[in-house]
Amino acid sequence: MTEQIVVVAAALRDARADGRGGPVTERLLAARRSAPPELAGRWELPGGKIEPGEQPEAALVRELREELGVRAEPVERIPGTWELKPGYVLKVWSARLVEGEPEPLEDHDELRWLSAEEIWDVDWLPQDRPAVMETARRMESPALD
Repeated sequence: MTEQIVVVAAALRDARADGRGGPVTERLLAARRSAPPELAGRWELPGGKIEPGEQPEAALVRELREELGVRAEPVERIPGTWELKPGYVLKVWSARLVEGEPEPLEDHDELRWLSAEEIWDVDWLPQDRPAVMETARRMESPALD
């Protein structure tokens, strides 16, 4: 049996006030793929492959630094493992932005912060949809407190 390649992704969440004294809104970061051509234009949770000997949480921190130029901290594993393609599986962690403002540095051409009401306004890659659905369910979770 061939070993599966694990791809980690971040449900990168933050909470922002609306600036008008309204409630704090929790948001999820979506990243639009710029490559490869079969994925370009579709949205995903940012992340990437675990390198040999690397722990998943360390891979997540590294990938967010490389792809978005930010420092983030994994908070909790989102239950589930999703097949991306034969031999590849996706595992997702919720993560907290620690430092920096995300920018599309690698593999993406646009980023968008989405509130719970906006999550389905983008065309998610099919393999990310179950993880996004589980994350949306948890968006009001006290895990970020």
